[in-house]
Amino acid sequence: MYKVVSSFSKKSKQMNKKSKKFKTKSFKAVLFDMDGVIADSMPYHFISWFEVLKQHNVRINPMIIFEMEGAKWDKVIKLAFKQSGIPLFQQATQKIRKKREQIFNQYFKRYIFTGIPEFIKSLKNKGVLVGLVTGSSLKEAQKMLPEYIYKLFDTIIAGDGVKRGKPYPDPYLAAAKNLKVLSKECMVIENAPYGIKSAKAAKMYCCAIATSLSEDLLSEADIIFDTHRDLYEYFEGD
Repeated sequence: MYKVVSSFSKKSKQMNKKSKKFKTKSFKAVLFDMDGVIADSMPYHFISWFEVLKQHNVRINPMIIFEMEGAKWDKVIKLAFKQSGIPLFQQATQKIRKKREQIFNQYFKRYIFTGIPEFIKSLKNKGVLVGLVTGSSLKEAQKMLPEYIYKLFDTIIAGDGVKRGKPYPDPYLAAAKNLKVLSKECMVIENAPYGIKSAKAAKMYCCAIATSLSEDLLSEADIIFDTHRDLYEYFEGD
């Protein structure tokens, strides 16, 4: 059991006043999103989407890619084509998805946010279960994360492992089930609206880090941090 005491910074209080009501809360599990929380990979996702859609004369608002982070990629493809008024066939969806993955692999360079490995290890040392819940495929997760980090997780729920992805609660509920804990015993760390919606729909406490989007787009989270450092400081001393 990991006990979190509400002693976060004044800056974080100003970012999300709802967090004031959470004076003390106990968690048995901490569930991490991957892209934008553990791995600084969102710029590569953006480039790969922009290039593959451009090949089909499809234009998409860049913000949509960041706001829909965590959703299954097919959903992004369908929305992009719909907004451009271009017909989309199932066979084309599969080809676009594969091509996007190729472009992503071409550009991708692994970068783990500073302090993440130590933070995860500190949780495990305190007896907290840790899970990875990502909209990316299991194959992508294995590629993005170093093996020593990948092996730290007690459960991994990938986008291709659930029927309904974020913003539905299914991914986080699946993680809780695997860890044999209740939703109220889980804390989620996210960075995008779809992931936050998924966590809250699963009735879990949700922290958000503003790594990709401004705090106004993360307002459904229980508490928002500007940086990973702010998140780590929130846990110090517990």
